[in-house]
Parts: sequence; structure tokens; C-alpha cells
Amino acid sequence: MSEKTRTGTDEIRYDVKGHVARVTFDRPHVLNALDAKSTQRCNEIWDQIENDPSVHVVVVTGAGEKAFCTGADMSVGGVGKTGVDYWAGLEPNGFAGLSLRETLDVPVIARVNGYALGGGMETVLGADLVIAADHATFGLTEPRVGRVPLDGGMVKLRERIPHTQAMSLLLTGRKASAREMADMGLVNEVVPMAELDAAVDRWVEQILACAPTSLRAIKQVVTRTAHLSAREAHAARLPALMEALVSPNATEGVEAFQQKRKPNWSDR
Repeated sequence: MSEKTRTGTDEIRYDVKGHVARVTFDRPHVLNALDAKSTQRCNEIWDQIENDPSVHVVVVTGAGEKAFCTGADMSVGGVGKTGVDYWAGLEPNGFAGLSLRETLDVPVIARVNGYALGGGMETVLGADLVIAADHATFGLTEPRVGRVPLDGGMVKLRERIPHTQAMSLLLTGRKASAREMADMGLVNEVVPMAELDAAVDRWVEQILACAPTSLRAIKQVVTRTAHLSAREAHAARLPALMEALVSPNATEGVEAFQQKRKPNWSDR
């Protein structure tokens, strides 16, 4: 992989540098809301990441300092679907191709730089870690426009935070601050906007310190065995777990520890 690559439309940017991929919603004219074309591009990017073992961590964010993503583009020429038509045509992988995606074993950090509403909030729920600017605002606001958070919001929010706190958002459609969401347990860290990139970089650095094969195994086990008992999950022979067990990283990590040096991780 080259040191830095960039692909994608101007509205959905995909940059890769080293082992870090960055996906950026860049539609500021609609507060980074997504339409059908941008959703399709998101899916293409996530598919590409799934098939690229050289990507060890992904940061997903919105352009600017006002919005992470405000959900589906309901402006003229936007999504334009309501009711049963929208439900029938739902994206299988969820909002932005991420909120319900079950095959992405790479750690994902949501860098929340502003409004994360509706599908934007569901995209956050598709991430593993959430780092937010202190002015960021979260909410599943669909009930306030006669809709329902169909792309995982109703289910995934209750998995992340206590029932009564989840229902306080779901049944009111209200917006919550980054600090309130941190108190609920959804957000890992809240910092001033000027410090957001530095905070995200600290988390990226900690992830890159780990063997990518180990991280893929951990995420795969966590995401694909939630419906199993602990004993059943322990017995599951998932592909990423088996790959981690035979990876040269298992030996390299121990040798690096014994030799008091940084490990040289393999992608496989």
C-alpha cells in the first residue's frame, strides 16, 4: 500500500495513510446528510476496507466543525422516500453502510465534530469508539419528523446504554450533549474542538500498538457471538480468531516484549 492514497467522490472522502483509513462525509450544504449516491459510495469504501488487511484502524467523521452527519438528506433532490417505501428499500448494512454492518472486523473510531442526528447517530452506533468535541450533539430525532430510527438506532442504542437512558432519547427524539452521552457510556472521551484531532490520534496510536490480527479476532468474537452464552462463544471457531492463533504476530509480540523493543506487526 502506498504511504497515502485517496479515492472517492468529493462528497465522501476516503484517505489512507500508513495503516490508518479516514472516511469523511463532506456535504456541508446539508450538514453532511447523506443521499442515495453518497450512501452507495460509503458501502463501496467499507467493502474496500474489509478486503484490505493493511488497514488497521478507521476514523469516520464529518467535514467542518458543525456536523458529523445529520442523517438522510431530506432536501429537494435528496432521499425523498417516506413510510413503507423507505422501510422496504433499507440498506442492509445500515446507515452510511456502517450502522448494521456485521462483517467489518477493523476497529472504527467515530470522530464526532458536531451534530450526530438520526442516521448520523446510528452511524456512531456502528463505531467501536466515540471521541467527541464538547459542542457535539447527539439524537435519534426521527419521531419528531414522523419517522422511526430503522437503521439500528432502536436496537443498538439499548445495547450500548441502560434501558431507561436509551428510552429517554428514543421516546422523546430529543438531542443530548456530548458530555451527557459520555455520562451514559456511549462516548469515550469529550474534548474541546481544538483538541479533537489530538485526542483521536492518541486512540489511534494505542490501537496501532496492538497486533492487527488480534484486534480483528477480538472484534469478530465480540460482534458475532453476542447472541451466544459465554461457553458457546468460547467454543466458536471464527475465521479471524483462527488466523490470529497461527499468525506470526503471536511469536513476534512475545519476542519484542522479551527484547524490550516495539513489535513489527504483520497484516496477517
